[in-house]
Order: sequence, then C-alpha cells, then structure tokens
Amino acid sequence: MESAVHAHGLTKAFGNRKAVDRLSFDLPRGSFLTVLGPNGAGKTTLLRLLSTLERPSAGSLTVCGVDAVEEPEELRAKVGLISHQPMLYPDLTAQENLEFFARLHGVADPADRALELLDAVGLKARRMDRVGTFSRGMTQRVSIARALVNDPELVLLDEPCSGLDPHGMQVFARLMEQVREDRTFVMVSHDVEQGLDMADHVLVMSRGRAVQFCPAIDVDRGQLADLYAGRKGGAA
Repeated sequence: MESAVHAHGLTKAFGNRKAVDRLSFDLPRGSFLTVLGPNGAGKTTLLRLLSTLERPSAGSLTVCGVDAVEEPEELRAKVGLISHQPMLYPDLTAQENLEFFARLHGVADPADRALELLDAVGLKARRMDRVGTFSRGMTQRVSIARALVNDPELVLLDEPCSGLDPHGMQVFARLMEQVREDRTFVMVSHDVEQGLDMADHVLVMSRGRAVQFCPAIDVDRGQLADLYAGRKGGAA
C-alpha cells in the first residue's frame, strides 16, 4: 500500500538536545495514526516536522509523496493542521476567517467553501459573529473548519479536543467520521483511551524515539499505562 508518511532516521536537534531521534516508520495512506507518549516525548515536534514548521536535522521525510525538505511549499498545500492554538483572527468573523484561508489556498469559491464548513461544524448561524466573541469550544470548531478548507490529504491534529465541551467533542467526532474517507490523519493526544479508539495505527514515543509502531489492535494498554507512569521523555 502506498505510504502517506515515510520517515527514515528522522532527527530534529535543538543544540545538543534531540527532540526527535532517528525515528523511522511507514504509514499507509488512509490511516489514522495516534501518537502517544509522556510529556516531552517529541510528539509535537514530530507534528511540526510533518507540517514543515520545522526542518529535520538529519534523516529523510516524505509526506503525501512529497519530500518535506526539498518541496515544503508543495507539501503545505496537501496538509491541514488542527492545534490547541486556533490560528484564527479574533477581530474577523467566522466566515471572514475561513474565506481568508480559502483564498490563501487558492480555493475556487471561498464563500461557498466557508459556508459549507461552518455548517459542518454547527456554526453556520454564527457565521457573521467575530471569533473573538466565541467560547473556547466554538473557536476550536472554527479552527477545525480552517484546517479542512483546502481539502487536505493529510490532517494533523495536536490535542484537537483541548477546550471542547461535550457538545463540541460530539461535533468533532462526527466531523472526523464525515471526512475520514481518502484522508490520512496523524493525531497527538494525551487521552490514551480516545486516541486508541480513533486509531488504526499507533506510534508510541519516549525521549524522541519510537517505543512502538504497530496496528492499534496490537497495543498492550497495560504497557502504555506503565510508560506514562514510570518513563519521562526529554524532548519537546
């Protein structure tokens, strides 16, 4: 099966500290990968490498068939990022935000795409309200819509449920089901149970390295609990 992400010896160093250390894995297209590990394991740094926000110090990284080092601009057109930082303009309305990002990505009809996504996240009725007036959960729902505005092949999720109320989490879960087909997902999560339930592949990291990469069905949840309880990572 064709790979969505192929990492070989992937390393990111900050001075003498290796946030990601000789990481290798091969993720099939259409997979949902959950990245787990204790604080400081290197999970967020991995997402930043996949999104081209960081450049590798060593090793190779191919994402959606694109060399992440040699062709970062081409890769950015194929990726959407959902973070606990919403990356929205608070003084703009929800619709203005989405139209702005749609234009950045060259979407053919930014207004229609914005309305489609706001309807999907349950905020069409609030489309003309400034994002700065929204609750944390509502803002995160607009952020999810922003990440999907360019119809990405790969969706990166960095603690996407952070700040969501129960209704917002239901909207998120429903939206993920709607957009799962023909996309690949890589999600960083501290919620082990939710992360395993959503995933078909799991990458467990500690101190920047891969402890385990396997289908989710093969994960020993007891061993994961031991990792979180007794092993501390040393990377961001």
